[in-house]
Amino acid sequence: MKTTCQVCMHRCTLSPGQTGLCGARKNENGKIVCANYGRITSLALDPIEKKPLKHFRPGSLILSVGSYGCNLRCPFCQNHEISMAGEGDVHSPYVPPQRLADLALEWKERDGAGNIGIAYTYNEPLVGWEYVRDTARLVKENGMANVLVTNGTAAPEILEELLPLIDAMNIDLKGFRAEYYRKLGGDLDTVKTFIARAVTACHVELTTLIVPGENDSPEEMEAQARWIADLNPEIPLHITRFFPQYHMLDRKPTEIQSLRRLAETAGQYLTNVSLGNV
Repeated sequence: MKTTCQVCMHRCTLSPGQTGLCGARKNENGKIVCANYGRITSLALDPIEKKPLKHFRPGSLILSVGSYGCNLRCPFCQNHEISMAGEGDVHSPYVPPQRLADLALEWKERDGAGNIGIAYTYNEPLVGWEYVRDTARLVKENGMANVLVTNGTAAPEILEELLPLIDAMNIDLKGFRAEYYRKLGGDLDTVKTFIARAVTACHVELTTLIVPGENDSPEEMEAQARWIADLNPEIPLHITRFFPQYHMLDRKPTEIQSLRRLAETAGQYLTNVSLGNV
């Protein structure tokens, strides 16, 4: 029978054997399952600043892990090889939660700088939130940190399941117009609700990629910064530079001066504004 997935705003109604828009959730015998559970496409020991997190354990390294699938369709995605992939489209060996948690602990003791935990990143981790939950519990038992790098489009119920386990998040706030989010296959109100709840429970930093001609107006940045400041003016905002990627090869990289002007606008309301990819 057809079943509706409840993980994000798309509410995909799937027939048996059918996979949702995200490429990671599937109807198996009338039940929605996480098809990408434990399927790892990327694993690297990264500086925490690369997430980007500037104000959470600066100078640390963190084991970063990704699977496949995403519930947005950003034409400029830098990880499109895995985020736009589905089951069978990309090499993804199975790594059970215990093995990944053990690996994080091994790297804590092996590397000179010390690994602080696991970052769930590269693709959209919340399309496979069950694996994040199960691994994060084990990581916490080891006294290590969990970091979530997400587009923030999961349902509130999913966020509530994970919040007790997550120490820090970087959330993509891709712009501040509902129309722009619709172009990316998302929903601005869903992201705003996600951010507003997350900032009450863990360390949160936000990232906005500035795409020329799309979300680069001072008026939009002012509206965004004012909204963030109403939550907490101390929330860090990373304003990052666009480079041509994936299906968006018709634009030039964002002018650095444009980024600086937008940072100045945001800085009228926010304490911690930084530039990325410059």
